Amino acid sequence: MKTVITLLCFSSILSFENSIQITIPSVEEETEYVWRTLIDIKFFEEHNYEVSLPDGELIDQLKEKSKANQLTDEDFNSLLNHMKSNVYKRSDYEKGCQKIEANRALINKMTNELRKSKRNWAFKEFDQYEVKLTLYGSGGSYNPETGSIIIYTTKEGEFKQYENPANTIIHEIIHIGTEESIMNKYQLPHPLKERIIDKIVLLHFKKYLPSYRLQGFGDARIDKYLKNKKSIKKLEEVVAQFQKDHLNQKK
Repeated sequence: MKTVITLLCFSSILSFENSIQITIPSVEEETEYVWRTLIDIKFFEEHNYEVSLPDGELIDQLKEKSKANQLTDEDFNSLLNHMKSNVYKRSDYEKGCQKIEANRALINKMTNELRKSKRNWAFKEFDQYEVKLTLYGSGGSYNPETGSIIIYTTKEGEFKQYENPANTIIHEIIHIGTEESIMNKYQLPHPLKERIIDKIVLLHFKKYLPSYRLQGFGDARIDKYLKNKKSIKKLEEVVAQFQKDHLNQKK
């Protein structure tokens, strides 16, 4: 089993006023994330995600092998050697790290508001969310079991979709909170999941995130069911009704 050392961007003290811990990945962690992105490349392309990967002939070959379900352990080792020799530099992540740090107070404010929100369904919370930087992937992802978030940045400290990374971070935190009690329980399709998350962010935090916008591929049929914060409070009832109206109809 490999030993992976995670490099901290800034030290963090656990408290509700410090809801995120920002980390820069080791080369092994970044390689594993690139590998998972390659494994899911077909999904990303089918859903029109913009995916960033390292440059090079090896990456092009691995993408094609992934689409044909032909990736092997030897391919992973080749990728790891390529990342170590030609790609990974810790300094490439520092500007992105600093930009998230500059928005820590806003992220704390929004997560605290989520904690205080009353609802009649279970929203999964973590005392602290680990925000891991990456130079690759689709823009953001999450692990609902660990409360960890992976967010894409560039060497220049830019982020996909938004100038302010707080937009993506709060989006992923809400994904984590709803994954088990709503998304998995009702086995919701991906476009519907994303639309629900977008609506929750807009209804709760538009005043803090004026540039936040709905993703184009989301299922807009849910919009008339999610019109205000009261509808979020009873989200499980709303989703059950939507499912009855739209997803369980006889063909």
